[in-house]
Amino acid sequence: MHPRTPQFGVFVPQLNTTPDAVIATARAAERTGFDSFWVMDHLYGPGAPPVDVPESWILLTAVATATSSIRLGHLVGCAPLRHPALLAKMAATLDQISRGRLDLGLGWGSVEEEFDRFGIGAGSRRERAQRLAETLEILELMFTGERFDYVGKHFQLRNAWGLPVAKQDRIPIHIGGGGPTLTMPLVAEHADWWNCVAGARERMDELAPLRGDARISAQYPVGLVHPGDDPEEVRAKLLRRMPESAWGPAVVGTSKKLLAYFTGERARGVELFILRFHDHAPARTLELFAAEVATPLRRAAAAER
Repeated sequence: MHPRTPQFGVFVPQLNTTPDAVIATARAAERTGFDSFWVMDHLYGPGAPPVDVPESWILLTAVATATSSIRLGHLVGCAPLRHPALLAKMAATLDQISRGRLDLGLGWGSVEEEFDRFGIGAGSRRERAQRLAETLEILELMFTGERFDYVGKHFQLRNAWGLPVAKQDRIPIHIGGGGPTLTMPLVAEHADWWNCVAGARERMDELAPLRGDARISAQYPVGLVHPGDDPEEVRAKLLRRMPESAWGPAVVGTSKKLLAYFTGERARGVELFILRFHDHAPARTLELFAAEVATPLRRAAAAER
């Protein structure tokens, strides 16, 4: 068991929605005591028909100005979409705007159709992983604010610098994925957090030793059964939105059942639980989860210390 206080985040992929709706959910998450709020970083909804998908960095900036304490991030950022120098400027600027609340999630980009569809030359899976490694090295240099040269296979910078610097002394880096060959070495070398994607949760115990010193966060598809709800209807709705082929086993039940489940996940070493709710995380669901799952789990952790 880990003595650190468990953290809870809300993941709201901005599919078929508006910035106002996302901001309202973020405010509700902050008001009910969630620690972090996450959006996706895609140019469209993979696997979905054409719908509105607000751009993630502009959206998070709006969320930052509408909230005051909840941490913000991407689950996870798609590194091939932006040059690392631009990404560093964006991250430092958003960290300033949010007064030090950015968590920088990154991955090497697993949706190949996205690159083909929008004409982005991202290269092979291995090349994308190599580019992410160089991106992480460049981010570290940019975040110092000092002049530097960088010569890599994919990126070359000469007499470059990154100003302004971030508000935080270090923006926490979250690297998402579940691949032992391409992803986990990057986690071990660069990450503060390993984000175990939902589809890799069943392999978490196998992959965790490869993470180095990174702390563990994990994604969960959650169907919270309110009093009076039909559990099977909740499960069916969750599986329509988050099929087990992509999201792993569904986590469905009353608050009592979910408390027992996440207590077990904490025993596996998870410190940050990032939840995507079956019902788009309305305030009533956030309130019930916070009161009857998150708060008791935090109290149990406090009692261990």
